[in-house]
Amino acid sequence: MDETTLAIFELGAIFFVLGLLGRLASRIGLSPIPLYLLGGLAFGNGGVLPLAEVGEFGELAANVGVVLLLLLLGLEYTAPELMSGLRRSWVGGVVDIVLNATPGAVFALIMGWGPVAALVLAGVTYSSSTGIIAKVLTDLGRLGNRETPVVLSVLVFEDLAMAVYLPILTAVLGGVSMVGGAEAVGIALLAVSAVMFVAMRYGRWVSALVYSPDKETFLLKVLGAALLVAGVAQALQVSAAVGAFLLGIAISGSTAQSAAKVLEPLRDLFAAVFFVTFGLNTEIATIPPVLGGAIVLAVITTVTKVITGIVAARRSGIARLGQFRAGTTLVARGEFSIVIAGLAVAAGAVTGELAALATAYVLIMAVVGPVVARLGEPVGKKLGELQRRRRGASEERQEAQPS
Repeated sequence: MDETTLAIFELGAIFFVLGLLGRLASRIGLSPIPLYLLGGLAFGNGGVLPLAEVGEFGELAANVGVVLLLLLLGLEYTAPELMSGLRRSWVGGVVDIVLNATPGAVFALIMGWGPVAALVLAGVTYSSSTGIIAKVLTDLGRLGNRETPVVLSVLVFEDLAMAVYLPILTAVLGGVSMVGGAEAVGIALLAVSAVMFVAMRYGRWVSALVYSPDKETFLLKVLGAALLVAGVAQALQVSAAVGAFLLGIAISGSTAQSAAKVLEPLRDLFAAVFFVTFGLNTEIATIPPVLGGAIVLAVITTVTKVITGIVAARRSGIARLGQFRAGTTLVARGEFSIVIAGLAVAAGAVTGELAALATAYVLIMAVVGPVVARLGEPVGKKLGELQRRRRGASEERQEAQPS
């Protein structure tokens, strides 16, 4: 069998297995991300069925997957919503950075992996999974809850933080000097500011440029625009992912809704390839040695995310039960964590141990996150009831004291 035929056969096998895994994930009520990662590990080096002929296509498709993930994330927001969310959530956002980026950075330094790995792992443990959280909110019927806008505001703050973080990471991974890194950050901030201005003042013109009543033409225009912007951003060392995210913000109104509909199947396909490719690039034998560290990080950052949600919701006047629900909803990590680790692995700037740790960590958190969110309400109710009993007992003691 020649190489082309073998590659087509292997690619077909991967897609079919991904379909089966996605079906299984929906049956058991979990995000498909951990199953896709497991599928990649099974098809990679040391797996049960190693595949070797899909490497180049897989790498290119994985990059397209990152672009589409961030483009559709940007389509979910308008520039005014982002600015409003930033004003509402900045305190919770700062708490989020401190509590959730620090464990990853400290762990990497303790392991002796160096400052670059510390920067990478800080991003891995910091960013919640917008995709998993959105599905959890929908599945649990919490979209109308009072704490849900707080959760979304924290996610918006994380997205904006990523718009600054990713250019810094790209510059560091590329071995750029401190001056070059400062230039990259300056370009990123300038790009974000420019896109916000264009989106708020001229968003309808951007939308009109990419829109077409014909679905095929519309798909080609919006996908082509996303890849062009991502390529320009990459050339400026701003990160292709950030470029796609900013384009998504600039497209607004009904055009954004239509773009999301036509792009969702492509996003799901290429994102699945991205997660599988990350698993393919991770040798399964490297995971057991780092599994203990991944579990420790998972426990610590589950607690810190819950605290983040509680702090953010409390500042918005949400009751204790809503505070606890907000905290448990934010626990899941997923696509952004793997994007960050994938950039580092592709640049050859980190050890294989870190890639294995990131894979194990995301596997754990993508499974634990929805479970913790489901348990958040009954546990929160019990805590609230316990607090009311304590308050009632305290009031009774005060009334019983002689005046």
